[in-house]
Amino acid sequence: MSIINSLINLGPSVMMPIIFFILALAFGVKIGKAFKAGMLVGIGFEGIGLVIGLLLDSLGPATKAMVERFGLNLTVVDPGWPVGATIGWGSPIVPIVVFGALIINILFLVLKLTKTVNIDIFNYWHFLLTGGVIYAATHSIAIASIGALISFIVVLFIADKTAPKIQETYDLKGVSFAHATSAVYVPIGIAINWIIEKIPGLRDIDANPDKITKKFGVMGEPLTLGTILGAGLGILAGWDITKVLTLGVKVAAVMVLLPAMINVLVEGLITVRDAAEETLKKKFPDREFYIGLDTALLIGDPAVLATGLLMIPAALLLAVILPGNKVLPFVDLASLVFLIPMTSPYCKKNMFRIFVTGLVVITLVLYAGTSIAPYYTEAAKIANVTMPEGANASGGMASLVGGATTPLGWILIKLSTLFR
Repeated sequence: MSIINSLINLGPSVMMPIIFFILALAFGVKIGKAFKAGMLVGIGFEGIGLVIGLLLDSLGPATKAMVERFGLNLTVVDPGWPVGATIGWGSPIVPIVVFGALIINILFLVLKLTKTVNIDIFNYWHFLLTGGVIYAATHSIAIASIGALISFIVVLFIADKTAPKIQETYDLKGVSFAHATSAVYVPIGIAINWIIEKIPGLRDIDANPDKITKKFGVMGEPLTLGTILGAGLGILAGWDITKVLTLGVKVAAVMVLLPAMINVLVEGLITVRDAAEETLKKKFPDREFYIGLDTALLIGDPAVLATGLLMIPAALLLAVILPGNKVLPFVDLASLVFLIPMTSPYCKKNMFRIFVTGLVVITLVLYAGTSIAPYYTEAAKIANVTMPEGANASGGMASLVGGATTPLGWILIKLSTLFR
């Protein structure tokens, strides 16, 4: 665990270059080229982190202002995914689950049950969070560990099944995404797309960014879309013209810079992927392998990022009108984009269909958060995580982005309570 904790503390921008450098050498890449590939991956992750940080830092004050402006008074506070990650990595099941997941992944690869080599170690926190909440509900390390590992296995299979479609849509060969939040919502995207296809009129709505750009020229480009959406969120926040325009420019910058940073990462990834493909085909001619990565690589797509921004005011509206909901969307409002990137290919990159999928996803998340809030709050206490300063703790907390509030996480948590 000391070794794993040291790797986690390095962060993706340092951890991933080391991993990819070692992988490149293992697959026969010369040391200079391997170093460059690893560094490009690291620079790409650092760039993605900086741009996403710009997005979250820009939207954070706007979402807080929206919450205050509309006077939302809900008792379960959303403290954000960083708190969820801290709960996951701070739970007592970490040693069992982390090593268990690594062993399961290797075993499944040997038995040809999966093609995904999941090196996205930092995002293990998603199923560790589910396990941490289960532990808070049951006080059983065994039950919590089993629940977390079931989540890992399910998502591993989803990563395999979705990889071909995602690779084709995003032009990312040889990768998959075993992300225990994004992956779970793929069946919802498939179902929504199927339903819309059956409804005359709705099925004819084509909000694909590429087609919008062709039709409207510069007015349909991502930078224009980002400016409009950013300014619109600033207006909803009740800001003055200076802040509105500033937010518009910052969101436009994210829409332009994020794909550029992803391209840098992909350049390094291609070197390792090609070498891996050549080596593995020689040793395993009948096998295909995918490198499991973070869905941060997918959110730079204009359809995904634009829809994620539209989901911010939609989440606040749903929180108010949904009967029985107690969750106040707060810190994770700016991170809602991470809920939908894997559904986009199954919605034909149509922003209308992705948005409808997002509404369903947010509804499920709000009700799941309301349901598990007591256990989530207890899990935070066990992991020595305190409620964010100034937040109303009367009803506890539950994050919007994280494995615990997905349908799979909620089912596992509820089932676990039967064995207390």
